[in-house]
Formats: sequence, C-alpha cells, structure tokens
Amino acid sequence: MLKIGDRLPAATLQEFIEVEGEGCSLGPNKFAVDALVAGKKIAIFALPGAFTPTCSAQHVPGYVQQAEALRAAGVDEIWCLSVNDAFVMGAWGREQKTAGKVRMMADGSAEFTRATGLTLDLTAGGLGLRSQRYSMLVVDGVVKTLNIEAPGKFEVSDAATMLAQAQQV
Repeated sequence: MLKIGDRLPAATLQEFIEVEGEGCSLGPNKFAVDALVAGKKIAIFALPGAFTPTCSAQHVPGYVQQAEALRAAGVDEIWCLSVNDAFVMGAWGREQKTAGKVRMMADGSAEFTRATGLTLDLTAGGLGLRSQRYSMLVVDGVVKTLNIEAPGKFEVSDAATMLAQAQQV
C-alpha cells in the first residue's frame, strides 16, 4: 500500500475537457500521472464514486470551497479521483461547479487505484472495485501526507485537513 515518502505509481488517468486548448482536445483526454505531477504540489482526494451521497454533499464541495485557500498555501492543482469513467466525472464536475478549481480525474479501470493499494471492494453493494476514501499531498510526485479514512467514515480526508497540511509542507 502507498505510504508517505513513496513516489506515485506510473498510471494513466483521464479527464473530460469541456473546451479545446493547451494541447487538449474536447472530450476525454489521457494523462500520464508522472508527467502531471512533475515539479508541482498537488492535493489529491479520492472517493468511492461520483454522485454518491457523502462524496457529492461534503467531499467535493469542501475542496471547491477551499480551492482558493489551498492555492494560497502553494497547492498548484487539486484533483478529485474516482474509479469512474471520464464522461461521468465530467458530468459530476459540471454539477459540482468544479471548473477552474478541482480537476475531476477518472481512473476508469482502477489502474492507479490498484497500483496504490488503496482499493475498496464494494461488489456486494453492486459497485464493484472502487477507491478508498483518502486524501494526500504530493510534491513533485512524492507523497508528503496521506489521510486514509476508516470504512464508512469521512473525518480525515476533508478539505480543511488538507489545507492545514498544505500550509505546513
């Protein structure tokens, strides 16, 4: 399992881009994680699924509300990561008004999630393999903080905790 001091695993994530520009075409675009994190301080929070209750009511809105404060603390980008496809993540981002604040990163095949060891098996509930709920602060590809939630909890991966950590790192 991923831990503090580890380098993020090599993987590809997708993001639904609403407007063409900066070398990105409209629609789902693939990005290599190592290229995206190089030289940057990134707050990543992961959750079990798009449009799910806690994720939609608390987790994403908290990061949207704290985006400016996180940037003031030196965070270059904020990523919301989920084992969903890029179309779903794009639609959820529109609903949550994340544009310009939080990048909605799709790990559709759970490639990144499996490589981190932070999987959550929700097959019994009909959701299949998903990501655990967690947050981490990554600097130049290295994990500086890692906040993994206990099953069914939302206590340590919130935006306020990440902001306090970003101000220290």
